[in-house]
Amino acid sequence: MEERAAPAPAPVRPVRWAAARETARRAGRPALPPLGLPLDEALGRTLAEPLTALTDLPAFDTAAMDGWAVAGPGPWQVTGRLLAGRPAGGPLADGTAVEIATGAQLPPGATAVLRREHGAPGGALLSERTPGALTTGQDVRPRGQECRRGEVLLPAGTAVGPAVLGLAAACGHDRLAVRRAPVAELLVLGDELLGSGLPRPGLVRDALGPLLPPWLRAAGAETGGPRAVGDDFGLLRDALRHSTADVVVTTGGTAAGPVDFLHRALADAGARLLVDGVAVRPGHPMLLAELPGGRHLVGLPGNPLAAVAGMVTLALPLLRALAGRSAGEPVLATADGPLPGHPADTRLLPVRRTAHGVVRLPHDGPAMLRGLARAEALAVVPPGGAAEGDEIELLEAP
Repeated sequence: MEERAAPAPAPVRPVRWAAARETARRAGRPALPPLGLPLDEALGRTLAEPLTALTDLPAFDTAAMDGWAVAGPGPWQVTGRLLAGRPAGGPLADGTAVEIATGAQLPPGATAVLRREHGAPGGALLSERTPGALTTGQDVRPRGQECRRGEVLLPAGTAVGPAVLGLAAACGHDRLAVRRAPVAELLVLGDELLGSGLPRPGLVRDALGPLLPPWLRAAGAETGGPRAVGDDFGLLRDALRHSTADVVVTTGGTAAGPVDFLHRALADAGARLLVDGVAVRPGHPMLLAELPGGRHLVGLPGNPLAAVAGMVTLALPLLRALAGRSAGEPVLATADGPLPGHPADTRLLPVRRTAHGVVRLPHDGPAMLRGLARAEALAVVPPGGAAEGDEIELLEAP
C-alpha cells in the first residue's frame, strides 16, 4: 500500500500588532535582578528603585549671580568677600554687605544678592544704581528650592541618562540601584551576505549587522558585534543551543523558504513559540519564542525595513521589560497628509515631523533603508490608512 504523505500543518494566523507587542512585554517580566553600581558605570541602565534625595538641594542658600550679598536696605558697608567652596562665616548685620561669587553660600542675615552690574560701589560703601529696584530674596537660590531630603525625584523604571547621573550626584549619591542589563546576541543568517566591499552577482552587503545593534543598546541591552551564520540547519541549531544571551535576535529564516531553518531549529532546541507571525507590514513573518532556561529568541525578517519593524514590535518591548524600563505614554502626532495603510494589517511607515504634524517619506519598501535613514520615527498606521488630521502613534527612532 502506498504510504500517504503527512498532511501539511494548518497555516498560523498572525496576531494583531498591539497584541504582539503586549506579548513581548509580558515575556520580559519580571525584570532582571537589581545590582548596585557606581555612577560612572550606571549609564544606560534602569533604576531598580526610586531615586531619593539624600540632602536638600541646594543644601544651603546660595548666590545665583556674582555681586554682593546684602542685609536690609542700602546703602551698605562692604565688610569682606565670599567665594564658592568656602563657609559663609558670621551673620550680616543690617546695612552691611559682602562681595559674593555665584554658587557661594549666603551668610546668615543676608536678604538679597545685588548683581555686580546693578551695584554702585564707592570705596567701602555700596549703593544701587537704580534705588529701590532690589527686592527681598532677589538672585538667591534658597535651601531646598529644587528638593528636600527624602523626596522621591525619579521613579523606578527610569532609564539612566547623563542628566539622571548629574541629579543623583547633586543630591548625594555615589552609587545607584539599577537593573542588570539584558545581554542580546545578534545572529545574521544567510550565505548571500557580505561584510565589506561592493555587492557582486548573487551577493549583497549585510545592512542589518551595522543597523540593529544600536537599536538593541538603546533598549538597554548589552551586545557585541553581530555573528554571521550560514544557511545550514546544524550551524543554526548549534548557535541557538550554545548562546548564553538573555535574548537571541536572528535576521532572516522566519518564512518557509528552502533554507529557512529557524522554525525547525527552534523545535529541535525545545523552544516554545509565543508569537508566530504578526499582522503588520512590513515584517509580518516575525516571531518570538521562549528558549529553555527562560531565555528568548526574536526572529526578524531578512529585509531591512521589515527587520526594523520586527525590532520595534517584539525585540524592543521585550528588552525594555527585561531591563525594568517603564513603558511610558504613547507618543502621538497628527498626520500632515494621508498615510496609506494595508487593507487588513497595521502598517509602519517612516515619517518626519513638520510644523503641522508628520509626513510620509518615500522609499519605504520592505527591502529599503533610504526612507528610514531620513526618518525621525515610524508611524503606526491602522488598517485602511490614516487621513490628514488623524492622530497616530509614533515609534521614535533611537
